[in-house]
Amino acid sequence: MTMAFDFTSVLNQWPLLLSGMLTTLLMTVLATGLGLTLGIACGWSRAQGPRWLKPVVGVYIEVFRNTPYIVQLFFIFFGLPAMGWKMSALTASVMSLVLNLGAYAAEITRAGIESTPRSQLEAAQSLALNRWQIFTRVVLPPALARVWPALVSQVIIIMFVSAVCSQIYTEELSYSANLIASRSFRNFEAYIVATVLYLGLAVAVRQGLNWFGPRFIFGRK
Repeated sequence: MTMAFDFTSVLNQWPLLLSGMLTTLLMTVLATGLGLTLGIACGWSRAQGPRWLKPVVGVYIEVFRNTPYIVQLFFIFFGLPAMGWKMSALTASVMSLVLNLGAYAAEITRAGIESTPRSQLEAAQSLALNRWQIFTRVVLPPALARVWPALVSQVIIIMFVSAVCSQIYTEELSYSANLIASRSFRNFEAYIVATVLYLGLAVAVRQGLNWFGPRFIFGRK
């Protein structure tokens, strides 16, 4: 039994694929910026923050690292409106991605912060730097440099996880692939094309972050 492949009916709907790919990229960019910022703040609070804040942040991290992403997504999209907080599917998707990435990034960042040599902190204190200056200029840049590959990998995972957002009808790439498959009855071809597009996005995002980080985040030239 042979199977005849026909990508024409799938590729003819390239505007839908392009729209889905751009939405996936937008969600990834927003989740990366906000999620890494949240992760750095939570990583600091776990490593050097006030004692009362550590258990609060710890609960958030444990909840989001130990529950399925789809449950988190459904709680935000279906649960919060029951409490009067309504939002669009795209907003709920980005919020869930930010919270999920923030929890994982917090532990990655904390590992980088805690690996800072004590002599480096003592040298900064001897220069009369305040706590904010020590953290932002002495601790954080080299800490991020040490854990940047792990953070980049987590961002790629979040981009792939965003495919789950099609369950609440967020019109990202997997939603577009599902729609094209249902219209054309060319399931194999539709998902092959989606796979290639996800691969291209992953490579582009990884290369972009590996270029951006050393130049604008932790200052290597």
